[in-house]
Amino acid sequence: MKSLIRLRMSAHDAHYGGNLVDGARMLQLFGDVATELLILNDGDEGLFKAYDAVEFLAPVYAGDFIEAVGEIVKVGNSSRKMIFEARKVIVPRPDINDSACDVLEEPIVVCRASGTCVVLKDKQRK
Repeated sequence: MKSLIRLRMSAHDAHYGGNLVDGARMLQLFGDVATELLILNDGDEGLFKAYDAVEFLAPVYAGDFIEAVGEIVKVGNSSRKMIFEARKVIVPRPDINDSACDVLEEPIVVCRASGTCVVLKDKQRK
């Protein structure tokens, strides 16, 4: 089972100089993906227990479009092991003009993570 969300990083998401977005924003997106996966799988939002690994691989800037994907790779009695990837798919081109953007031929992987979520037995509906 997979889930995907895509959104544009805004100036509000930029936390550092040069409009650099805080890496924690990618983890927030992964949390939203995990919530959808749990709802699809169990009929409940569940809880994120822990990340096993997180890798920040490329910078993200305000104006970038990010696609966050996740997948349940293992189902236990109440635990759900998941993997996540965030990819930059569209980038602004201020060198051309203020509103120019390019769709990337090959998405740039900006973050990967894996983690475990839990849905208590009495909350599982599927």
